[in-house]
Amino acid sequence: MSDRDATIARLGINRRDFMKFCTATATAMGLSTSFAPRIAAAITSPRRPPVIWLHGQECTGCTETLLRPSHPTLDHLILDLISLDYHETLCAGAGHQAEHFLAESVRKNQGKFILVIEGAVPVKDGGIYCQVGGTPFVDTVKALGAQAAAVIAIGSCASWGGIQSAPPNPTGATGVPSVLKDKTVITIPGCPPHPQNFLSTVIHFLTFNKLPALDDKGRPLFAYGRLIHENCERRPHFDAGRFATIFGDEGHRQGYCLFKLGCKGPITHANCPSLHFCEVGSGAWPVGTGHPCFGCTEQAVGFRIPQFTQAHISNPTPAAQQPPVEQEKESGLTTGGVALAGAAVGVAAGASMMAGKKAADRKDDGE
Repeated sequence: MSDRDATIARLGINRRDFMKFCTATATAMGLSTSFAPRIAAAITSPRRPPVIWLHGQECTGCTETLLRPSHPTLDHLILDLISLDYHETLCAGAGHQAEHFLAESVRKNQGKFILVIEGAVPVKDGGIYCQVGGTPFVDTVKALGAQAAAVIAIGSCASWGGIQSAPPNPTGATGVPSVLKDKTVITIPGCPPHPQNFLSTVIHFLTFNKLPALDDKGRPLFAYGRLIHENCERRPHFDAGRFATIFGDEGHRQGYCLFKLGCKGPITHANCPSLHFCEVGSGAWPVGTGHPCFGCTEQAVGFRIPQFTQAHISNPTPAAQQPPVEQEKESGLTTGGVALAGAAVGVAAGASMMAGKKAADRKDDGE
């Protein structure tokens, strides 16, 4: 029996479903479906990369999100795709036994293992606010990061510092890229991130033996290359000037745009509208359930900037002074150095102009 057939048999699926998964994974990474056989070969290879998973200041939500997908399941991820050598939440051992196993895995796989870091890294006062085995977490991150083949910061806490870094930030919490400044760190932000974004990043590394294309914040472009606003299911309401203004009002019940309720989708890069959570179909993401996006995948947006007030909506900066959404789409990947809050107010101006135009049209029609 081949490695592929053995893996398929262990998963309890047929070859057709397995290849459908590989094809879907290729599509999620922005690749041609012709790469599906190559992805299948990488997934079923007996040479599984060792993975060391560390926890800093966090809620373990990023680990929890990996329990949700069924393609692949968590057991397939850690038993077939990778060799999860160390994970402080899932370790069977504890204390000195776990720390010994960590040291042995690093020694045997130096320069070959993937280091996954979940949670912010406190650096104030020498990092004493988060210690594992008596060692400050920041020291462990630096030591292991220097020896890893690749470093992945999963979740907004590990990517930027998350809620722990919100003012006044008493522990000096920061993201992994700020600690490993001389190392390329792949960031998979989100609170929590979609598990498929993490899985696709790992599969890309397994398939091509290199990192996927990244934006200027270290995020994979296949997942974070477009604004939420571009593909949002409520975008037609935005374009038509239809907004919910109070939770539970008629507009909210009708599924109108949530921008006036503080939605930050126009300045947030993520694939949430097209890759729903929990594999339950349409609507399984915050905006789909009636809650505004708060920008958890965007640095200095989620957890930091207060929701925009009614004053911003009623008295916006003139649209001519702000880049339109279309410029964000053309630039492709980043906010181009424009202040995020300013961009959002620019969108508000555009929304106000659309609403005004619609009112004028109604007047012209004699309504």
